[in-house]
Amino acid sequence: MSIAPWRSAIARALHRNRSLVYARYLQLATVRDNGRPANRTVVFRGFLEDSNQLKFITDDRSEKATQILLKPWAEVCWYFPSTREQFRISGCLTLVGSDYFDPILQQVRINTWQELSDAARIQFAWPHPGKPRKMEEQKAFILPQPDPVHPLLNFCLLLLDPAKVDHLELRGEPQNRWLYRYDDQQKEWSMQAINP
Repeated sequence: MSIAPWRSAIARALHRNRSLVYARYLQLATVRDNGRPANRTVVFRGFLEDSNQLKFITDDRSEKATQILLKPWAEVCWYFPSTREQFRISGCLTLVGSDYFDPILQQVRINTWQELSDAARIQFAWPHPGKPRKMEEQKAFILPQPDPVHPLLNFCLLLLDPAKVDHLELRGEPQNRWLYRYDDQQKEWSMQAINP
């Protein structure tokens, strides 16, 4: 697969915003089973090697995981404050859990777990996300570190396979905006300058 033309714009934005730790945070919107949107902040974990897929992580006990299994289409919104750029990337999500069938993606899942900080890994050992918190059970959050080599079963790799990218530069008069679309038939990306 060839690298998409919008990837260089994201690489530039990441480089020019590298001093801001939160430049790797973006909002991921999915669809609940009742058709209403669900939005949350996730951390960009890089691109899947030799692809245009964005990598994230999640807990398979989360509402997000259930939503993705039912309706895998989603959109991220990513804002880079130093360069005043916004990327809206929509596409289909793949949830790679402990029982996912592809051995290559299973290895990527394991590698991603191994790259996490201890603080990120321990969150997957915490009690079920989204369930009522019992204040008297504070010790449920004081746990030994999980194995740094073998992921916990509820740890998932999350991949976004983009179909459309909307890139807006908020600097300039007028502002600049480009729309990239992936053509499944031609297996290639098109790019068009559009009005901001």
